[in-house]
Amino acid sequence: MTPLNAAQMARAQQIHRLLGSGGLAQAVTQARALAQEAPAAPDAQQLLGICLGQAGDGVGAEAALRRALQLAPGQPNVLANYATLLRKLGRHAEALECWQQVTRSLPTQPAAWLELGLCALTLGRASQAQSALQRATELQPGNARAWHGLGNARRAINDLAGADAALRHSLDLQPGNARAWATLGGVQRMLGRPQQALVSYQQARQHGGEGPELSDAEIGARVEVGQLTEATAQAQQLTREYPDYVPGHVTRANIQWEYGERGDGAEDPLNAFRGAADARPEHGELQLAYVSFLLEAKRCEEALQRLAQLRGREDHPLLVTLQANALELLDRPDQAAPLYAQAHRDWGRDNPSFLNAYVRHLLKAGQWDRAAELSRHAVDIDPDNQESWAYLATAWRLLGDEREHWLCDYEQLVALVEVQPPPGYASMAEFLDALMATLDRLHQATTEPVRQSLRGGSQTSGRLFGRPEPEIVAVEQALLRAIEGRIASLPVNPEHPYLRRRQRSVSFSGSWSVKLWSSGNHVNHFHSEGWMSSAFYVALPPTVRQAAEDDHAGHIQFGQPPVELGLNLPPRRVIRPQLGHLALFPSYLWHGTVPFVDEHPRVTIAFDMLPKA
Repeated sequence: MTPLNAAQMARAQQIHRLLGSGGLAQAVTQARALAQEAPAAPDAQQLLGICLGQAGDGVGAEAALRRALQLAPGQPNVLANYATLLRKLGRHAEALECWQQVTRSLPTQPAAWLELGLCALTLGRASQAQSALQRATELQPGNARAWHGLGNARRAINDLAGADAALRHSLDLQPGNARAWATLGGVQRMLGRPQQALVSYQQARQHGGEGPELSDAEIGARVEVGQLTEATAQAQQLTREYPDYVPGHVTRANIQWEYGERGDGAEDPLNAFRGAADARPEHGELQLAYVSFLLEAKRCEEALQRLAQLRGREDHPLLVTLQANALELLDRPDQAAPLYAQAHRDWGRDNPSFLNAYVRHLLKAGQWDRAAELSRHAVDIDPDNQESWAYLATAWRLLGDEREHWLCDYEQLVALVEVQPPPGYASMAEFLDALMATLDRLHQATTEPVRQSLRGGSQTSGRLFGRPEPEIVAVEQALLRAIEGRIASLPVNPEHPYLRRRQRSVSFSGSWSVKLWSSGNHVNHFHSEGWMSSAFYVALPPTVRQAAEDDHAGHIQFGQPPVELGLNLPPRRVIRPQLGHLALFPSYLWHGTVPFVDEHPRVTIAFDMLPKA
């Protein structure tokens, strides 16, 4: 390794000044000359790499920085510049390795911890990002960017209260950061505070924030606070102003589906989405989103027509998979089979989402050994994939494999827990009356959401827990006490996919209320976003409360796969709901409800939970 001499150092400083003053082309020319004159000086090669990187020559920049690292192996400054280039080139995993080396060499350098955390966050390594960004804020408490990143990392690990605190700290340091305001609004919605979120989004706009993403977030918050007219109008404006912004069309379709008029003469809720897709036949992302919505809405024939057109233009295994899914929903498994096999060969061997779709087909086709094999592979890839465990349990049951009982243990892992009334209420009945009055005001939808399990009912929008209504605050606290008591009774088993994750408490990853009308029910399903799931009984129709012992109307059942799989398996356990009681169970268990007939609704609060250390 050869250092630059005094004259060369002066020239290097001049090159840095040119970079700072906009003289990039001249800086590149001089950096090339310096690197040729001092080929053994890592500083010269590093400076050339920096200049070429700023000039957009990624290949040349990487070559120069690699030469610098060969001349000065492990040199932190060179590694930092190389990591910055790699991230710019989209090679985040390689950049992460470099930043890890830098932090080992310079453990008190806050910028290195910050970049390590942001890189980990990009890669979806939320826990690693949280640790690195926490360290960055400790080393440099006044760095607003580090606090913003920490807020994002905490949100990714579902520490919403911590995310809220970090983002507020970032905004105390940099109140004009529109992105931080928008991020805070998203966290506030996840905390069940949509009214606060609207204020944060307004702050984002006041500080220069704009674009379709911000409008889309505002629309969601408006729905959650009940501003349906405003939300509908803003969704229409969003799709007009940004016709290529696909999530906007999905948002508008969901609002129209869930809150639009129903009955004879009502407009098809998919009309606007269909029109947008027809107007842009070459927009692949828009076409895929519309096809996916069609499949969720069980409009499978139209989906097949679209998919045939799309595959005729530019085929892809994802399109093959969607076509197979549509055929499966239409009960045409013989036509779906070769498509699933093709997609598995070309694309889906290590994709849990695809494997789950393929396993559904295999279960229905009677290929239970193969279904178990692929489900086992899916949980090896993603050990917390609730859908894969649900299908594996079904395959084991069909094969007579006793591991189904080990996995599901319907008697021990499913519980109906009595919840104590919150302070200030003489009885649970008194509290449920007050809670029901609050929930009634939140149920505004005219039908169920397109992507949910309920049929014949409505679901509240957004997060329920975190809302300011006193009854919602009280029920969340009462339920958490009951949950922690239940968790304490669970055994510890490091080999079991449910019990190995047991902690002392939980965080809520989603919460909502469901109102089922007469003849309504939940089709058998699982919860993909949880570890433990639930149903708290707020109101039960007389026909459910007074049903005979052998009448299961309105009951919750466990272990029965969806009807569309055609397996004709009975439920493993059926529980009679009781007012003021809470059903708790692993999120991967198949569960649903039996339809009932009554003029009074069946009202529950449901939520998913993740372990909280």
